[in-house]
Amino acid sequence: MAQRPPIADLALRLLRKAPHALDAEERRVLDSIDAGTLVARDAADEADLRASVGDRLADKVAAIGGSWGFIIAFTVVLIGWMLLNTDVLARFGWQFDPYPYIFLNLMLSTLAAIQAPVIMMSQNRQAAKDRLAASLDYETNLRAELEILRLHEKLDLLVADRLATLEDKIDRLANAGPAA
Repeated sequence: MAQRPPIADLALRLLRKAPHALDAEERRVLDSIDAGTLVARDAADEADLRASVGDRLADKVAAIGGSWGFIIAFTVVLIGWMLLNTDVLARFGWQFDPYPYIFLNLMLSTLAAIQAPVIMMSQNRQAAKDRLAASLDYETNLRAELEILRLHEKLDLLVADRLATLEDKIDRLANAGPAA
């Protein structure tokens, strides 16, 4: 079995960089080449592994708050609130938030004040997922490119070896002279 080249040799030969000049992604790719393992990973799985409870909660709140179901349900609740306080409870004198619905405005403002930062957190997390996906794509592309370079080197060596063998045969035939 052929001896694998050390990481320093791979770095110099394939990337034309000294080992200390490699960034983390290049180091991971060369380590995976040296170990003979895969470098490709799913960005969504990686992001889920790194997510905190707050991150997952922000994603769920953003998913619910940004859905048509939420918008329709929220509209129904608001219309119900207004009808209840303007018409139904007013007949019995039990209005707890009459027009102009000051308490409703307070609750809506509070909801907006809480929901907006949570949605921003979710957007920040999505941006981090996108950066992670780009980094993983880069690693995979770099690995593929380096493997192609290695295959080219092997093919070049095979072609050179084959040519040397043919040259030796031609030389032997030329030196043997004409057959009688």
